[in-house]
Amino acid sequence: MLRHGEVHNPDKILYGRLPGFKLSELGRQMAKAAAEALVDNDVTHIVSSPLERAQETAEPFAARFKVTPELDERLLESVNKFEGKEFGVGDGALKHPRNWWMLRDPFTPSWGEPYKKIAARMFGAVESARDAARGHEAVCVSHQLPIWTLRRFVERKRLWHDPRLRQCALASLTSIHFDGDTVVKITYEEPAAHLIALHPDARTAKGA
Repeated sequence: MLRHGEVHNPDKILYGRLPGFKLSELGRQMAKAAAEALVDNDVTHIVSSPLERAQETAEPFAARFKVTPELDERLLESVNKFEGKEFGVGDGALKHPRNWWMLRDPFTPSWGEPYKKIAARMFGAVESARDAARGHEAVCVSHQLPIWTLRRFVERKRLWHDPRLRQCALASLTSIHFDGDTVVKITYEEPAAHLIALHPDARTAKGA
């Protein structure tokens, strides 16, 4: 499970599923770094969220492994009612009382797609990718919240969580290892960490 690279978002809004948000130049470098990290892996299947930033992140993988990426809507970013708004504590949508009602239930959550629904569609996408690459490896390009929700689901942890504690950096790889159809372990790596370190603003990228 690969999170896409940094997105060009000068207005710093929560872009969610909005069209037109593509990788920045730094984001393209991140995607290349992630592809280089898997150069010795046996990747035979690549599938991506339909959003532009995810498809662009898949491009260096397609070039390296000579595989045409497929699209899977189950890998889409989660639905969020704050989409299109500047989002942050004290400087965005959260400071407006009219939006507070959407924050009433952090466990479902009330502002967007239910965590259980996200987990179900993401795991379904993973199973399909596993079957398509049976005996080999697959790369699935998705988004921060869906990947993190999937990881917590596979690890049998509660799905609601503190967003500040997600371990899912830009262009990071969250790998689910199977023995047959059984998950045996999850590993995590950040092949673009050196690029994020050079550009600290990338750590707080909105839209995911």
